[in-house]
Amino acid sequence: MSRLRKMTAAEIAEAEKNGTTAEEWSQVLVSEEFDPAQLRQSRLEGRVEIGAGVRIVRSRVANYRLGPGTLVEDVTALECRRRSMFGNGVKVATMNECGGRTVTVCDKLSAQTAYLLAVYRHRPKLVAALEKMIGEYAETRASEMGETGRDCRIAGARFVREVRMGDGAEIEGSSILENGTLCDGARMGIDVKAYDFIAAENARADNGTTLKRCFIGESCVLDKGFTAAESLFFANCHCENGEAASIFAGPYTVSHHKSSLLIAGMFSFFNAGSGANQSNHLFKSGAVHQAVHLRGCKFASGAYIMSPAIEGAFTMVKGSHADHHDTAIFPYSYLVEKEGRSYLMPGANLTSYGTVRDLEKWPARDRRTVERDVIDFAEHNPCTTGAMLRAVDQLHTLQEQDPAAAQYTHGKTVIRSTALQRGIKLYDKAIVAALGAMLDGGNPDPRYDGTGRWLDAAGQYITRRETEAIADDIEAGELRTLEETDNRFRVFHVHYGEYARSWAEHIYGSLLGHAPTAEEIEEAIEAGRNAHAAMRRTTDADRDRDCSPALAVSYGADSEDAEEILSDYRAVRGLE
Repeated sequence: MSRLRKMTAAEIAEAEKNGTTAEEWSQVLVSEEFDPAQLRQSRLEGRVEIGAGVRIVRSRVANYRLGPGTLVEDVTALECRRRSMFGNGVKVATMNECGGRTVTVCDKLSAQTAYLLAVYRHRPKLVAALEKMIGEYAETRASEMGETGRDCRIAGARFVREVRMGDGAEIEGSSILENGTLCDGARMGIDVKAYDFIAAENARADNGTTLKRCFIGESCVLDKGFTAAESLFFANCHCENGEAASIFAGPYTVSHHKSSLLIAGMFSFFNAGSGANQSNHLFKSGAVHQAVHLRGCKFASGAYIMSPAIEGAFTMVKGSHADHHDTAIFPYSYLVEKEGRSYLMPGANLTSYGTVRDLEKWPARDRRTVERDVIDFAEHNPCTTGAMLRAVDQLHTLQEQDPAAAQYTHGKTVIRSTALQRGIKLYDKAIVAALGAMLDGGNPDPRYDGTGRWLDAAGQYITRRETEAIADDIEAGELRTLEETDNRFRVFHVHYGEYARSWAEHIYGSLLGHAPTAEEIEEAIEAGRNAHAAMRRTTDADRDRDCSPALAVSYGADSEDAEEILSDYRAVRGLE
């Protein structure tokens, strides 16, 4: 803020004439350009600093520093009652309601740092080092005064207490906000209640949303009475109507229905159907259990899972599942309930146009500007491809144990023989497509060793080797700040293509039994293109079925003419 000064006696008199009073006018500092008309029918208490162009109308303001261009209008109380870190340093009991995976939040928290804190509890030295980083940063945000950035708007709100606002942040009609930070462009709307929170850049909570000890990531939307406690939401999540408790919501976690509950789990690129539900309490040791729903999972309407459990990436879950399944190595699958048992259909989702649509829509819906969270959108990547390779090995192993069996068991699920055989074929084709795409997607460079296991670290595809190296350097004190830690993840992301090619070349070589020649790599790339095209023909056929005239039932409701009915159908579906 530019240089401030005390008000003159004439300015004080004019302000009081306009209905504004102060606990102590000597504690009110204003810009050089200050005009008493900026203050109307308001009450100023404690120290108040008023930047250029600030207007305070019919509001009580106590111990706040107001940035240039800020409006405070019809606010019951904008106050800082004590020294605060404004939500920085709040401990969030994510994934485990009893606190076993608690993440300390701050307004610079990335999804990848939070992932290390939540998932790597077997490395207490790492957790302690990260907690120290966040604690030291949180202390730098502490102040006896609240603060707004430039061009903020606080209107029609009731109680705004110990809240720091970045440039362009807005509070409109909120009921109570307490101990939080709104980063640049963030917004809290009508009837919102939020306690002990961080809202990252351009995040939005509106229409009766209630939050307690939550981190709302960049460009997230929480709306229409959504309630959340002890939860982390990272970039581009969109949740309405339902409820979340102790969840780690990686990017693009979506829930739109009133009856949906997300609890004690890790999600990303996730979609919850109406009535989706989980439970984490077996009425024995308490609410200590968790579930992991890997990238791209979907819950059909009424789906239920009893924790602990884990599903492979891009799995569609239908029905009720209470046997604590583990299908992590089976991506692109269907998990369905039949007669009280969980049946797995390996790779079945590879034929669904819905999977293709999801993969295309996520990057198109990326609203971020800061991009603190690293997000990889690659369809063909070492993480899911590695899982498919393991899945094929496991399916062959099951089949070899009893070639004549009608069904098999894996991870508390049943796999029918026909589903097993189909899964092998689907995975084999998808692996060929993925290896070809990765070999074609990066330049060979010995500096980037992508061999070994890969992880999906809250939206980023990264080798386990590099993740462990980052953790080692944090423990050793070589990475001392959140910025340095995040930069290591970003550097890997920049060279993702080279790392992925390295992995694919190594896998291809292991399949061949020798290091592939340039000619063999070109053959693999061409085979991958052909396999990809064949898979797209299958998913396109699935899309065509979804758009077929047979699904025109209920269209053209007032017509008996077949062509008119189809015309209505095509117009509504956008098929013209």
